[in-house]
Amino acid sequence: MAEPRPGSPEGALYHPLGAALPAPGRTLEVAPGVRWLRMGLPFALNHLNLWLLRDRIDGREGWTVVDCGIDNAATRANWETVFAEELQGLPVLRVVVTHMHPDHIGLAHWLCERWSGDERVAAGPPQGGTSPLGGWRSGEAASLGAHECRLWISATDWNAARVASSSSTGFGGEEAARFFALHGLLDEASLAGVRARAGYYASLVPQVPRRYRRLMDGQVLHIGGQPWHCIAGYGHAPEHIALHAPGLGEHGVLISGDMVLPRISTNVSVIDLEPEANPLPLFLRSVAAMRALPSQTLVLPSHGQPFTGLHTRITQLLQHHEERLAELLQACAEAPLSAAELLPVLFKRPLDLHQTTFAMGEAIAHLHLLAEEGRLQAVTGGDGVRRWGTVHPRTAPG
Repeated sequence: MAEPRPGSPEGALYHPLGAALPAPGRTLEVAPGVRWLRMGLPFALNHLNLWLLRDRIDGREGWTVVDCGIDNAATRANWETVFAEELQGLPVLRVVVTHMHPDHIGLAHWLCERWSGDERVAAGPPQGGTSPLGGWRSGEAASLGAHECRLWISATDWNAARVASSSSTGFGGEEAARFFALHGLLDEASLAGVRARAGYYASLVPQVPRRYRRLMDGQVLHIGGQPWHCIAGYGHAPEHIALHAPGLGEHGVLISGDMVLPRISTNVSVIDLEPEANPLPLFLRSVAAMRALPSQTLVLPSHGQPFTGLHTRITQLLQHHEERLAELLQACAEAPLSAAELLPVLFKRPLDLHQTTFAMGEAIAHLHLLAEEGRLQAVTGGDGVRRWGTVHPRTAPG
């Protein structure tokens, strides 16, 4: 997609920072008091955007972190560089997580533990023996007393993360393999790979903080003197929270999380824990509701470049799903097909196992929407595979 130049018409998609990216362990300012950093991911989608917001809580200066990265050595090392080079000698005061997926919540437990208690000792002195608070005088830190760096997240996603991190279901294992087999994924190598992913979520999110502050739709967080409005979104995660600061910058700032991304479409999946779910209408309504924000809002997505042109991108996403639904209907009109048989219709590129599991969930989500609307019906064959065929309207009596 070509990038419009500055001065493009209202609604055009534009990347104000161009191709600039923050270096590992470094940040870029994207709005007053808002800094962008990136963490690597060991997947085809190879990065996550995170945000540092300058903050002040109970007289204490510091930062609010939005999203965390997965829990692995590389992400922790990246954070260590951020602590040393980018925090201006100030502590992390709270951790806001948009939703429960591993790349967003994985290191929340570590960040909260590291920055809780008396900040002079919470992180431990870095090499060289200086305080992690840099220019803070010890008397000032002591006078503020102990501080607990709290996780802020929706209640639904906190509970879902707690369950997922303590179980072997939902993202792999025997139940997931059975679910995918029901929907036509019968290749033994793929099913063996799915079974081997038992405990996959917990490998990326080994712990979830035991205590948290609840985020809800319409709630306002005051961060660094700016009101940030919580916008709940559904379909991608149980209760995703985006953050909108209408007074920041010229047209406001939206931390969109995974709900609105500039180059790829958000994964909307059905998983084995909720096998009859119909998440796609929830997602489409959630995204469409964001049209209430100004089109030229600066959007800070979890993947890809910051951009403006929110309304244009929403239209593109809605059209994308309408096209996919039409393609599925056309394919199923010729003969009933399973979700696995429909993967080449939705995805035109080769898929690895990780991508296949997401693709299966997304295909099933589209099929469930069409079934809910009465345009497809499911039939389970003698081979135990669920296939979907079009519903033909009854011929009116003549």
